[in-house]
Amino acid sequence: MAKQQKEKYSDFGLGDKPVSEGYRALNKDGSFNIKKINIPFFEGLNFFHSLVTMKWSHFFGFILIGYFIANLFFATIYSIIGVENLTGTEGMNPFEQFMEAFFFSAQTITTLGYGRVAPIGLPANIVAATESLLGLLSFALATGLLYGRFSKPNARIRYSDKAVIAPYQGINGFMFRVVNPQKNQLLEVEVSVSLSMKRENSELRNFYSLDLERSKVVFFPSLWTVVHPIDTSSPMYNLANEDLSKKDVEFIAMLKAFDESSGQMMYSRSSYKASEIVWGEKFVYIAKPENGKLTIDVSRINESEKAALNNQ
Repeated sequence: MAKQQKEKYSDFGLGDKPVSEGYRALNKDGSFNIKKINIPFFEGLNFFHSLVTMKWSHFFGFILIGYFIANLFFATIYSIIGVENLTGTEGMNPFEQFMEAFFFSAQTITTLGYGRVAPIGLPANIVAATESLLGLLSFALATGLLYGRFSKPNARIRYSDKAVIAPYQGINGFMFRVVNPQKNQLLEVEVSVSLSMKRENSELRNFYSLDLERSKVVFFPSLWTVVHPIDTSSPMYNLANEDLSKKDVEFIAMLKAFDESSGQMMYSRSSYKASEIVWGEKFVYIAKPENGKLTIDVSRINESEKAALNNQ
């Protein structure tokens, strides 16, 4: 009884009260569907996390914009000091002089220094020395961020868009499929599935850790159909399709594995709502031997066919 109570009311940190009907705690891509507001600006800042996790296009855009703004800033300072303090300038009007100061700044911040233009006088040399120091620090930081992005384990596990309730060993089972579409090798792969649903006559939710046919595999080169047997000990026992919608169920899947390429643990998450669960269907076997190898058609990961459910 104590064990049952522990499994029934264990909280996975997602909150036990839904905001509205159909609320989804975890999006299909594994991101949490939670927004935090009224956080002090500086308390919510995390530049490293933002720069390491943002899209590659946004990352390079941020670097280019930062590089442009930095050179624009120092070019303005050189112009205020006076371009006469930069030897070798040939600009005939303010715009040409500013552009020469801008490109001199670009040479200084990268410590490139072609040599045609050079600072003269104490103010210009102080600005150039400060800029070169900031340039070294900034590029070292950008290099570290670039390495951090490349070295970060990238979990691109593909989940089937739908889950099915299919016949399984004389009973029925909740099933979904996962595959690693990349060539990196994953070892000691573990998967856990949790069920969140509303309590009877209440807006609060119960959380269950579901027993699986197999929760761990040593290697993951092929396709894996994750199965939860719906036996008498399952929280899904005696539940029908309409019950899943009524209870606003959400199945939360989490997969973790050791990535042989990066030498680090990687994690992946996804979820299924009642509308994404198909009753009375089973997944089609999509692996076949071909030229001495086992070929898996990943594009067919969602393919299923009708199957009569067992009476329970």
